[in-house]
Amino acid sequence: MKDYIALTKPRITWLILMSTGVGYFFGARSWHLLTLFHTILGTGLIASGTAALNQWYEREADAKMKRTQARPLPAGRLDARKALAFAILISLAGFVELWFGANPLAALLGLFTLLCYLFVYTPLKQRSPHSTTIGSIPGAMPPLIGFAAASGTLTWQAWVLFAILFLWQFPHFYAIAWMYREDYERAGIRMLPVVEPDGESTARQMFWTALALLLLSLIPRWTGMAGNLYVAGAVVLGLGYLFAAMRVMQDRSRAKARAVLLASVLYLPLLYGLMLVDRMA
Repeated sequence: MKDYIALTKPRITWLILMSTGVGYFFGARSWHLLTLFHTILGTGLIASGTAALNQWYEREADAKMKRTQARPLPAGRLDARKALAFAILISLAGFVELWFGANPLAALLGLFTLLCYLFVYTPLKQRSPHSTTIGSIPGAMPPLIGFAAASGTLTWQAWVLFAILFLWQFPHFYAIAWMYREDYERAGIRMLPVVEPDGESTARQMFWTALALLLLSLIPRWTGMAGNLYVAGAVVLGLGYLFAAMRVMQDRSRAKARAVLLASVLYLPLLYGLMLVDRMA
């Protein structure tokens, strides 16, 4: 059971569900706890299924990387056919849960996320460093799923949440790519630090996307989503994230990249928390 759970990448799934919940909060005109439950459960199942399908698809590449060799499939602890059946089953369950428990729009957005991640982003990783940009699209879908589940539509507020999560991913994933660039090269995954190993372009991308995120994160103040408390906090968090990215431009070491990764993990839940607190105040 531990190995089947590991296929679902639970440490990533909780971030997905947090983003889904925030989207639901801003999309809801009134609270329906049962609909929220179905939304979280359905999104969690689709996200888990997508992660499991991804691990099944990339099991050979994972076997070549030190950071992923111990995963259930490359380590040989799970049969690939059983893992595939499990992944398909929970993905279908998530789609059905969203369709009937929330609404068809939320279910279709969840399906798009799975298809884009598995059939566009995942194979593109072996071909182009632009896969990071493409992968950030399904990665930013959870707020849209939550918002659609609550309201049955998508407004500018939903797309602002999408854009924030879209930009947040770039410094986060470029930091990981720089830290594990040797692993990615062994597996034939053409991340930006593999294609341009001096790291200059990777550091620049971290900096400019963190700067763009800082500016974009202020928009909720003028779309009625939050107030001045949120703006003050968003500036502080954004400057911290930007500072961490700027240090990588000066010193392209593994330690500095890890600092960006840590900043990214702290940034997102704190920003969401500010949004919610300011909206409810």
